[in-house]
Amino acid sequence: MVVVLPGLVVERDLGGARISAAERLGAVNNVRTTLVQAVGGAVVLFGAYATWRQLRVNQEGLNTTREGHLTDRFSRAVDQLGSEKTDVRIGGLYALWRIADHSAHDREAVISIKAAFLRTHLPWPPQGQGQDFPAAEASINSVPPLETRAPDAQVALTGLGVLCRERRPDWLNVSYTDLRRADCDGLWLHHINFDGACLEAASIYQVNLTKASLIAANMRHVELGTSILHQSRCIEADLRGARMVRADLREADFSGADLREANLRKARGHGTTFTGADLRLADLRGTDLTGADLTRAKLEGALASDVTVWPAGFDAQAAGVVMVDDPGAEPSILLQAAALARNVPPLQSA
Repeated sequence: MVVVLPGLVVERDLGGARISAAERLGAVNNVRTTLVQAVGGAVVLFGAYATWRQLRVNQEGLNTTREGHLTDRFSRAVDQLGSEKTDVRIGGLYALWRIADHSAHDREAVISIKAAFLRTHLPWPPQGQGQDFPAAEASINSVPPLETRAPDAQVALTGLGVLCRERRPDWLNVSYTDLRRADCDGLWLHHINFDGACLEAASIYQVNLTKASLIAANMRHVELGTSILHQSRCIEADLRGARMVRADLREADFSGADLREANLRKARGHGTTFTGADLRLADLRGTDLTGADLTRAKLEGALASDVTVWPAGFDAQAAGVVMVDDPGAEPSILLQAAALARNVPPLQSA
């Protein structure tokens, strides 16, 4: 092709015309150079294609191997959750957490497993005996923090709250769980079902509970300072003595909730529903209740100040509200680990 074909191409292009031998040789060499370049280009293209195909095959092989390793790790981690040893279960929970961080495909499964772990290991009311399962009627001051009595459950709860930050807003069931004195500070617990759960004296500071369901939940003495409960459902929840300073309660539903002695100072309650709620002895100083529904709400003895914002047409004096001086700006809350073990004062409304 390189020796004979160029001469034939030149002869055909000349069509019988007469040219000098030097010119003919130059034309043949030009054709020969073009052919060599074309062949070289074809070889390069074929080599590139072959390399690309090999890379694709290698990548598919690596992906298959990686999926196999992930499946093995996932299976081993799940098996660890059934161990009788707490440290082994904690290792399994952290292994699942790591898998979720590296595999978006497995994230939802890991989140569901952690939620199921909490439901099965910490049912409410408690179904076990001993210190790890304090009785339902036990005084909250005698109940150790969750990270002490059930460290594996605290790891599961923390992992759940961290992974949920990038979770699709699907419903997640953690209802009827024993989360007394749990540490939930800074977690993302939006769109989670806590119906019937016991969160007494839990620390839920700066937590995102947007559209969470807390129907009939026990939340006595819970710390909800600066948390977001936007559009959450706290219907018939027990929030006696709860601290909700500067919390975002916009459009939340507290119908029938027990909020006696609750601290709602500087909370935002735009459009919040308090229908039939018990707010006696609650602290409402500086609370913004613009557009709130206070139909049949009990407010005898509740504290308010001149900066409390009431719904249009609401008569606070007729409702039995006590007007006192406003405490001013609320200091920043810096919770220490020991706060989970603090003794809570007895409720006047107990």
